[in-house]
Amino acid sequence: MEYNRTAGCHVAAMPFPGRGHINPMMNFSKLLASRRPDILITFIVTDEWLGFLRSEGLPPNLRFRSIPNVIPSELDRGADYLGFLDAVWTKMAEPFENLLARLQPPVTAIVSDTLLFWAVDVGNRRNIPVASFWPSSAAAFSAFLHFDLLVQNRHFPVNSSESADERIDYIPGISSIRLADLPACIYWNQQFLPMMLEAFSWLYKAQYLLLATIHELESQVVDVLKSKFSFPIHTVGPLIPYFNLGDNSMLTNQNDLNYLKWLDLQPPASVLYISTGSYVPISTTQMDEMAAGLHDSGVRWLWVAREGTRRLKDVCGEMGMVVPWCDQLRVLSHRSMGGFWSHCGWGSAMEALFAGVPFLTSPISAEQALNSKLIVEDWKNGVGMGNLVRRDEIAGTVKRFMDGEGEDGKEMRRRAGKLRSFVKQQSQKGSLLMQI
Repeated sequence: MEYNRTAGCHVAAMPFPGRGHINPMMNFSKLLASRRPDILITFIVTDEWLGFLRSEGLPPNLRFRSIPNVIPSELDRGADYLGFLDAVWTKMAEPFENLLARLQPPVTAIVSDTLLFWAVDVGNRRNIPVASFWPSSAAAFSAFLHFDLLVQNRHFPVNSSESADERIDYIPGISSIRLADLPACIYWNQQFLPMMLEAFSWLYKAQYLLLATIHELESQVVDVLKSKFSFPIHTVGPLIPYFNLGDNSMLTNQNDLNYLKWLDLQPPASVLYISTGSYVPISTTQMDEMAAGLHDSGVRWLWVAREGTRRLKDVCGEMGMVVPWCDQLRVLSHRSMGGFWSHCGWGSAMEALFAGVPFLTSPISAEQALNSKLIVEDWKNGVGMGNLVRRDEIAGTVKRFMDGEGEDGKEMRRRAGKLRSFVKQQSQKGSLLMQI
């Protein structure tokens, strides 16, 4: 399949510089490129991120281009995240527009992360249509879009520690929700909130909205959003790398082979997979309690931890493995997988739904508490860990969850199976991608 250079449709894809944003936009770009050979897609990242991405196996009509490193390094942005965000929102627009002017053939459409509001301005000034790309749940999108309702109902500003468990039901498309489960920057990290609201104020100047969800999973909120905007809104999920599952060339090192061989030796549905995400750190004390709780639970486990793997292995015992990285979707899709202890990032949630694995939810930041609410309350496909911090509480919850006994446990696994069939069916359609 070769790119038809006479077709004239050239898309510039500009993701927010973070793993949870780049991955879904990359998966969207790969799927669109493979299904529409008449479209050329230029995927734009910083020079640093260009070094992190693999160019092997890209469709011929998908290419990388980069802008200079005008923002703090991905490796230490957490030291001053507010400064990182300020750099993203004030320093990336100029080099992006300079690159846009040089690209050939001329760019005819821009797909940019919703948080990169300056891309809408660039597109409007250059008469290039812009599709705003939201990589998380439609529910999180609605929470930000309707922030003014919190103010009108006197739920902002508010002492979140006192009102955390109060439930509200007036955010369009979202069923009854605790205040504590709204996106973290609304109550916990309020220094980010003005920047988020600024980004959302630019939405009405875009020409399209792409949501990385599945309509039927969040139909109420998607329908609300479609009624709010005059331009087309497309649900384009699940944006996960299911197209790589049969490609063993993606297994590039001995670590991959070791954990997959270990999984092959485990009984069906017996392993708990643990991942707390790629960015926000967990304290050493809490990690040790998690490890001790796993040890005491007696369940089999596979834990992805960025650091301290040897120490965690010593604490956890001999029932599992600790690895610094894994092919998450391949792991979740393995027959031995029985549960996913997750931070509830949207990409991870979509992968577990695709694989039919129920959740133990342990949200940390951003919109993860809202995603946990969707999983546990709306989809009934998981158990919330709440504020469990002690090893005995963790051990008991993990053991009950993995045993799957009782009608609730059996129903949760039946739900996981139904959701798997549905999400896989949606991934095979690809009809919306063909229409875009």
